Amino acid sequence: MQQPGQTAAAPSRAHRPDPLSPPSSAAAPQVTTAPLTAQRRTSLLVTFVLGGLTALPALSMDMYLPALPEVTDALHSSAATAQLTLTACLMGMALGQLVVGPMSDKWGRRRPLLIGMVIYVIATAICAFAPTAGLLIGFRLLQGLAGSAGIVIARAIVRDLYDGIAMARFFSTLMLISGVAPIAAPVIGGQILRFTDWRGVFVFLTVIGALLTLVVWRFLGETLPAERRQDGGLGQTLRTMRGLLADRVFAGYMLAGGFAFAALFAYVSGSSFVVQEIYGASPQTFSLLFGLNSIGLIGMGQINGRVLVGRVNMDKVLTVALTLIALAATALLILSAGVFGEAGLGPVAACLFVLMSSMGLAMPNTNASALMRTPHAAGSASALLGTSTFLLGAVASPLVGIAGETTAVPMAVVQLCCALAAMACFMGLCRPWQRRTKHSVTVV
Repeated sequence: MQQPGQTAAAPSRAHRPDPLSPPSSAAAPQVTTAPLTAQRRTSLLVTFVLGGLTALPALSMDMYLPALPEVTDALHSSAATAQLTLTACLMGMALGQLVVGPMSDKWGRRRPLLIGMVIYVIATAICAFAPTAGLLIGFRLLQGLAGSAGIVIARAIVRDLYDGIAMARFFSTLMLISGVAPIAAPVIGGQILRFTDWRGVFVFLTVIGALLTLVVWRFLGETLPAERRQDGGLGQTLRTMRGLLADRVFAGYMLAGGFAFAALFAYVSGSSFVVQEIYGASPQTFSLLFGLNSIGLIGMGQINGRVLVGRVNMDKVLTVALTLIALAATALLILSAGVFGEAGLGPVAACLFVLMSSMGLAMPNTNASALMRTPHAAGSASALLGTSTFLLGAVASPLVGIAGETTAVPMAVVQLCCALAAMACFMGLCRPWQRRTKHSVTVV
């Protein structure tokens, strides 16, 4: 019997498709009668699989960061050209989601995911043998296009399985799993460089991609039943996306999250040169500092999911997060410009730690708040979220290197502009002071 205040259209977890069931049974969801312990084991396994998929961007980019100066020398390119190898991968992940997201709404999640993962492994292996910077940029673009399948479909699967506050909490849990990658990837990359050159990083990524593909093929079933899939071709896809973009609040969360990520990616693309070239740190020291910042991001994500969500309005948490990002970027700009004299690595690292940690509050809440509005087209909505995020990040990356390699001012300027743009989009489009946000809570 439906209880008062319950949403009839939002089924509980017991009525959601089992992500570990064979694809043929996905079209006919049944009430789960398995013991609670079995359901918990299933949830844990799905969480780790989805965490691995959402960690793909960090594995593809962060492990490669300590090698950027070496790539510049080995391929006889400039720092800006080396950063384009990051931009190309990011651009591919952005554009690929526009294709894969709607495909997953039409054909289900499993088949497009497996195809994308196989192509990702092949493209990554080719990157290891690229003889010139131009070819490396091209294959990094293909790597990003294929790797986008893991990102967009993982987010759509979360929308298939969860709703309301439970979805926001699950996104924070995913950040704990996928957040291990930003910590481990640069450290592993730095250690690989002690025994081989930058090409060994791509060999290692190829092995990781192949293992993840095998796990997805073996353990992750279909989560989108046939009766919930969308019919129609390109025209229907465009109409769906146009309708999503016409939703002012959805667009506000999408752009706020995208600009916040651009500030983060300005750090990702520029910090290697700032820490190693300007402040003279070793690749291993840079890796450790990067890992420390990632720990801050994960920690704040867990505080968000375990303490704040369900107790504090998500718009209030997002306001605090964006404010902290802007303040950290402002402090970094003041320090790097030498307003109070020459700053050492310690104060600069502290500003970057605050900026990165605040992302643990911003990213889960923008994703969850946007996807709560789009249960009818989770794949397309996930594609728009991911595309805007990665496109804005791809634009921020080369801007960091425009002014040269001798100052951290360009990175700080880009981060501050992105933080202010995120705040403007959130306040101007979402207008949280005008809305009493009442997210429907679904038992999952």
